[in-house]
Amino acid sequence: MNWTSYIKNYQSYLKIERGLSKNTIANYSFDIERLCLFLEENNIVVSPVKITDTTLQEFVYHVSSQVNARSQARIISGLKSFFSYLIFEDYRTDNPLELIESPKTGRKLPDTLSLLEIDALIAAVDLSTNEGERNRAMLEVLYGCGLRVSELVALKISDLFFDEGFIKVTGKGNKQRFVPVGEVSKKYIQLYRETIRSHSTIKKGFEDTLFLNRRGAQLTRAMIFTIIKNLAVTIGLNKKISPHTFRHSFATHLLENGADLRSIQLMLGHESITTTEVYLHLDRKFLAEVMNTYHPRK
Repeated sequence: MNWTSYIKNYQSYLKIERGLSKNTIANYSFDIERLCLFLEENNIVVSPVKITDTTLQEFVYHVSSQVNARSQARIISGLKSFFSYLIFEDYRTDNPLELIESPKTGRKLPDTLSLLEIDALIAAVDLSTNEGERNRAMLEVLYGCGLRVSELVALKISDLFFDEGFIKVTGKGNKQRFVPVGEVSKKYIQLYRETIRSHSTIKKGFEDTLFLNRRGAQLTRAMIFTIIKNLAVTIGLNKKISPHTFRHSFATHLLENGADLRSIQLMLGHESITTTEVYLHLDRKFLAEVMNTYHPRK
C-alpha cells in the first residue's frame, strides 16, 4: 500500500473505532499529508512501514523552522498517533517517533471577559434586524452554557429540554452531555424562535437546526467568529476574543463563584480533569480564599 491507502485506513479507524469528529480527523490527516509533502519535495521514496526515525527527525527539524512550538508539538503528537495505529494493525513493530521529544510549550492561560464586558458585547447587538435577535440568543447560550462554537451551530430544537432545565449537547467525538440552561438563555432562545425563526423559510434538512442563517440553513463556525469580532470593534474592546472566550469566561466565573472543578468539567465536556484545571491559574485570590476558608490551620 502507498501512503494514501494507509491514511484512508487510518481515517476509518479514527472515525469508527475512536469515534472522532470530522474536524479532528482532518487535523490528524493534515499532519501526515505535511510529512508526505516533505518526502516528495526531498525525493525520499519510503512507505509508512519502512520510514525511519532519522527521516522523521529531519522532518521535525524542517517543521520547526516553519511553525511555532505549540504547532510543532501538535504535529509530532498527530504523527505519533498514526504510527501507533500502524503498530496496532501489525504493519510496524515500533514507533519511529518514540524518542523524538515535543518542544515544551507551557500551558497557555485562556483569555477571559468580565461580566461587564460580556454584558456590553451582548448589549451592542443590533436588535433592529432579524439576525440581531438570533445573535443575542446565541451569545447568551455561548456564555450561559459554556458551549464550543461547533456545539452551538449544531444545536437542535430537539436538544432543548427546558422543562427539565437542560440542553443536550453533542461535543467532540459525538459524545453527548446534558448542560443546565439558565432562565436568561431560555428567555432569549424562546424570543428568537417565536419572533424570528417561526417566520423563516427553512431549507430542507435544517428543520430541526436551532440557529439559522439568512438562507434557512445551519450557520458556519466562521460566521460566529465574525459576529463576535464585529461586536468587539463596536464597543472598542481591546482584546482578541473568539467564541471560545465566552466558554472560558463561563468556566472562570463559575470557579470564582465557588463551583467545584468536577462540576465544571462535566458541563464543559472535558474528558480529563487536568484539562479543566487550567482555570485554577486564573484567580490566585480565589485560591487564597479557599485556603483560608477550608484549611484546618488557617
